[in-house]
Formats: sequence, structure tokens, C-alpha cells
Amino acid sequence: MELLRIDCLGKELRLEGSLAGWQQLYWDNQLVSVKQASAQNDGLSNHEFELKQQSQATTAEGEPNTINSIKITLEVDLLWQPFKLDYRLLTEDEVLEQGSRNSKDIERQTPVQPIKVKKQLSVVGLVSLGFKLLKSAKMIKVVLAGASIAAYSWLFSFQFALALIACLMFHEYGHIRAMKYFGMKTKGIYLIPFMGGLALSDEKINTRWQDVVISIMGPTFGLFMSIASLIAYWITGNIFFAGLATFNALLNLFNLLPILPLDGGHILKSISFSMNSIIGLIACISGAAIGVFISYSLGLALLGFLLLIGSLEIGFEWKARHQSHLLPLDRYGQVFSAIWYLLTVGALIGIIWYFAGTGDDMLGLPLKILQS
Repeated sequence: MELLRIDCLGKELRLEGSLAGWQQLYWDNQLVSVKQASAQNDGLSNHEFELKQQSQATTAEGEPNTINSIKITLEVDLLWQPFKLDYRLLTEDEVLEQGSRNSKDIERQTPVQPIKVKKQLSVVGLVSLGFKLLKSAKMIKVVLAGASIAAYSWLFSFQFALALIACLMFHEYGHIRAMKYFGMKTKGIYLIPFMGGLALSDEKINTRWQDVVISIMGPTFGLFMSIASLIAYWITGNIFFAGLATFNALLNLFNLLPILPLDGGHILKSISFSMNSIIGLIACISGAAIGVFISYSLGLALLGFLLLIGSLEIGFEWKARHQSHLLPLDRYGQVFSAIWYLLTVGALIGIIWYFAGTGDDMLGLPLKILQS
């Protein structure tokens, strides 16, 4: 990932590094200093290199004078968790520039030379490419929305289909709000029949914290809608609001399953890979194993398909863990993200449990699904 980009004698000086401990320093896009990977991935380090400058003066014969060497030193004091980078740029004994960077600076940056990872076949990537081709036509949003309403009306009723679409839109709007909070340009919401919705952005994230917030804000907005429906049910006594609250809670709880590419899978991946890569792999494999058990028990072909995609993505993430450009969560971020996730899951289960206690068979269906 790109750690620092400053000016050095009229040219760009760029420092890249990773949690594996390696650092590479570029001046004018030329590699001038390398620190190899090591167990000590933070602390104080010095990058030294020489720049050659030809003297402007000439000899009596008109030939250029001697070439001078300028010694440049970049002092870096790096702390990964919580992220902080202090630097000083010196030439001989003169300080050219000094300053510091934190996680907020990393979130806002647009890397000029992102770390290149070897391309791998990814089902998610192919699906994303298909949607990029589709979204070139603005009418595709209307077509997909109409197809979704028709599909859910066929399964349930027109009224419930509209309510379900509203739940999906509110969920995806949570993702959109999080993207805008981080200053990312969004492409809108796309409804996919029998698959839910998709919030799109062409911009890349720079930190694991961005991944957590963008992922969890969808289910959090879904929780808000279930709570609003619960209050509406208390006020009006209309069973429609009760059904909306409980089935919306089940929908968002499904999204929080710790399986990629669901929201819960992204949250699990960001927390676990921020702690330790081995722990991250074990945690993700455990999540995949849970998904296998659920798919086998309930005969859910769709969940099994998502699990297959998620397993591939876990493998790609593991192979590219040392080249990841994402700044990891610090200890506070890991704990806060885990608590946020568990509280959201607990609140959604609580709503489902509450309506199951009313004695209505339809309202008790989500709990039966969880207990089966």
C-alpha cells in the first residue's frame, strides 16, 4: 500500500509498504531503496539514496564540469496499529520536509501506483464485470426493479413484493450512505430478482475500517426499518407491519452470515485479517464450514452457491495478503467492529423472537427457519 507521497527536489518521492515488513521507496517512479520483509514490520527505518546532478559550469574546453552526488535520507517512524507515520526528509544535514500521517490520510488518498496483484479468475469479478456492462444503460435500473417486483409478486403478493423491495432499497441505501461518508462516488442501487440488491461504486477502498462500515451499514439500516415497523405495529395493530418487521429482520440477518460475499463475510474478513493472517484464514474457513452445514441442513442451493464464491475469494485474499493495499484495523477498531456486528445480530434475532411469541404461524416462520 502507498504510505507516503511527497515532493523531493522537484520530483515525486513515494513510499510503499505492507504488514509483511517490506518497504520500497521510489523517486520519479524509479526504485531507489528497498527494505526486505521481516518480522519487525514497524518502528524506525532509514532510506538512503544518492541523486546525481551535473554541474552547470563548464571547463575551458566547453565540456561539462564534474557530476555532483546529493545524499538523500528519508527517516520513517511507522506504527501499524493504530496507524501513524512520522517522517523527515533530509539532504546532507538540511531538513527538506517533515510531517506525519494517520489512518484518515490513508482513507482519503488516491494511490498513483497501486500495488499490482496477479490477476486470478474470480466468479465475483466476472459477475461484477457483467454488471458494469449492464449499468451503462440507465434504464437497466428500472428494468431490474420491475423484474424484481414481478418475481416477488409471483412468489408472495403484489403488496408484500413492494414492501420487500422497500426493505432491499433501505438496506442498500445504508451502503450508499457509508460510501458517501468516505467521499466515494456511487453508481446507485441495482435490484436483482431472487438475489436482493447491489450498491455500486467505481472507487476503491483504502482501509479495512471502510470495508467494515460500508458492509455493516446495510444491515444496520435494515435494523432501523424493522424497529420502525415494530413501532408502527404497536401503534396500529396492523399485522402487515409485524410481517414486514420480522421478515426484514430475517433478510438482514441472512446478510450478516459470516460468509463471503455477504456483508457478514466482509466484516469477518476485515476483523480477522487485521489481527493475524493465520487467524484470519482459520476464521474465514470456519465461517465457510458453518455455511456448508447450513446449506446441507436446509437444502439451500443459493446459499451453497454463495459459499462457493466466498471460498474462492477467501483463497485469493489469503494468497495476496502481503500485497494488500488495505490499512488494517487497530485494536480499538477490531473490538468496536465485533461489538457492532454482535449487537446488530442480537437485535435482529430479538425482533424475530418477539414476533414468534405472538402465536401467529406466519410470524413464527422466521424463527422456525433459524431453529431448523
